Amino acid sequence: MADLETLKKEAALRAVDLVQSGMRVGLGTGSTAKYAIEELGRRVQAGELTGIVGVATSEASDTLARQVGLRVEVLDPRALDIAIDGADEVAPNLDLIKGLGGALLREKLTEVQARRLIIIADHTKVVNRLGEKAPLPVEIAAFGFLSTIERLRAQLPGGRLRQPGAQPFLTDNGNYIYDAQLPGAIDPPTLERQLKGTLGVVDTGFFLGMAERAFVASPDGVSELTRP
Repeated sequence: MADLETLKKEAALRAVDLVQSGMRVGLGTGSTAKYAIEELGRRVQAGELTGIVGVATSEASDTLARQVGLRVEVLDPRALDIAIDGADEVAPNLDLIKGLGGALLREKLTEVQARRLIIIADHTKVVNRLGEKAPLPVEIAAFGFLSTIERLRAQLPGGRLRQPGAQPFLTDNGNYIYDAQLPGAIDPPTLERQLKGTLGVVDTGFFLGMAERAFVASPDGVSELTRP
């Protein structure tokens, strides 16, 4: 049976096949997206793709892209032809939870400008409902974060500040992340509006109605899911 890393790479290769020369490409963040960045770099270096411009969704992805020979530019108002990224949960309608890697704000700012958002994942990320396996990352301002957390807990009692060590996890934007536990029955668009209207919240890990398709790798092969 193939291990998860092999499956992630298989899904990434399928997504990179959609990239054509001259495209502006959103470069995702995380353990699956890195395989897409590495493959894009390989194809550029081999002359299989030319004129590729990458726009990275994190400092880590920016560094990796440059290491593999990709040209990287900052996000500006121009549209991206395509963005390729992983996800922490993929619902049947291709709504997503993202942000366990901590890059949700830059990912959303970048990927909302993409004409096509392609998700790459292994089969463990597919769920029947959002929140089934993963918490919902909520990026919050560092200033007054304890008060913000109290406001969030009034809406979603379960959850905790992401704190891998002595200090809270710090995003590339200088913010903190609160990992909220979702109850069994939610309406993601309604909850998204409520959370984003909460003082101190910068954005959430809900990526709703954004993905065009997902390549999901399992031991049986790579399946292609499309948004209804």
